[in-house]
Amino acid sequence: MAAAPTIEELIAEEETIQLGGFDYELAWRLGCAIRETAAARNLPIAIEISHHGTAVFSALLPGASPDNLVWVRRKRAVVERFNRSSLYMRLLCERNATEFHARYRLPHADFAASGGGVPIRIRNVGIIGAVAISGLPDVEDHALAMQALGKLA
Repeated sequence: MAAAPTIEELIAEEETIQLGGFDYELAWRLGCAIRETAAARNLPIAIEISHHGTAVFSALLPGASPDNLVWVRRKRAVVERFNRSSLYMRLLCERNATEFHARYRLPHADFAASGGGVPIRIRNVGIIGAVAISGLPDVEDHALAMQALGKLA
């Protein structure tokens, strides 16, 4: 399993990887690219791409379960609430020795501070959506999402 990046590394990564624009066609291409990478590596993951809170791409690969779809929804909710990756929120809470759900008074059923949810940032605009992946260790879910976004930036 890969080592978790630092909070500072996550901030720099999120600020560096920004797209020039985003539409449903790009969401489809992004989702398909992640799916192709995962299929080639036999990764049992769920993928979701969202735009302004609406899922516009969703896939479940062999070996993943419907539970992974619940995880992607919960990770996406963290991105939408905090405008940071779900891994950032996990690491922030660990650094501050706080439990995420208690600190922010959020229900476990709706939010997961576990890596794999990352913001889609548009240059000079801000966050307009999220990529969420579930099925691997959370640091690997995060890395897969950011690698795919980085190829489009």
